Amino acid sequence: MRAYARARCRRIRAGSFPREARMFGQTTTTTPPPTDRGLEDLDAAALAYAARIEGLPPERRQEARDDLVRFALPFAGRLARRYRGRGEPLEDLEQVARLGLVNAVDRYDPERGSFTAYAAITIVGEIKRHFRDRTWGVHVPRRLRDLILEVGQATAALTSELSRAPTVAELSKRLETPEEEILAALESAAGYSPASLNAPVGGESSAEFGDLVGESDIALESVDDRVTVSGLLHRLPWRERRILAMRFYGNQTQAEIAARFGISQMHVSRLLSRALTWLRQAMLADAPPPWQNGPAESESANQPRATAPVRGR
Repeated sequence: MRAYARARCRRIRAGSFPREARMFGQTTTTTPPPTDRGLEDLDAAALAYAARIEGLPPERRQEARDDLVRFALPFAGRLARRYRGRGEPLEDLEQVARLGLVNAVDRYDPERGSFTAYAAITIVGEIKRHFRDRTWGVHVPRRLRDLILEVGQATAALTSELSRAPTVAELSKRLETPEEEILAALESAAGYSPASLNAPVGGESSAEFGDLVGESDIALESVDDRVTVSGLLHRLPWRERRILAMRFYGNQTQAEIAARFGISQMHVSRLLSRALTWLRQAMLADAPPPWQNGPAESESANQPRATAPVRGR
């Protein structure tokens, strides 16, 4: 094969392939339009390219490379069209195929055989890599993606043999893989193309799939009030904050709170009433009013503060 490639290169230099020699020769860098050139002999064009770049400076090699890429673009597009209808736009597949074509041209060695065979393998591999890495709706580890392909192939083979869908145990035995990994692969396969929440349910109903998922959150309407109250609580004195927390979060009675603070139950009632009144006014006002010490505050100025009991270690 290498001797055959070298012989064809010599024939191109000698002019046995005048069409390709004119296209990739030293006399011109203009490539005929695709409608005129077709794809009669892509291998000969690649051999002409290999013969031309020998001894050329880097800038001239770039011109020859661009000529061969433009010449082979219809070939790449034909390979890309084989994979249309699989959920990816044809324009994206053509771009991926062209990337594979550029890689094939850059790595081409005429002594290793036919350019078209090598380019086809490279382009198809690039397209399959695109489907594997770019088209999943959610991220799935590569090991699991490979297992999904194996499970699909084993499912098709066992279905043909058994005339029914195989069980997880049968797939596990066929692939010599634990059943847990088979189940994980079957569940992850749904992540390739997840269903849209805006998809119609079907039938004559105009409902969407998202209408059937979840339920109304009645606590959602109180989010603003909760956030507002949380900020206002930090404006209260420490004792009032503590009493509110013990009463409404700790579910303690006024008598229990009074015992903890060493004050009367009536005093606790006045403090609670005063703190709640201030919170209501602050929530309705554009700017919260300042907290002012009332009679209840001066009455208990000399009262000791409550201390939490220290638990033994």
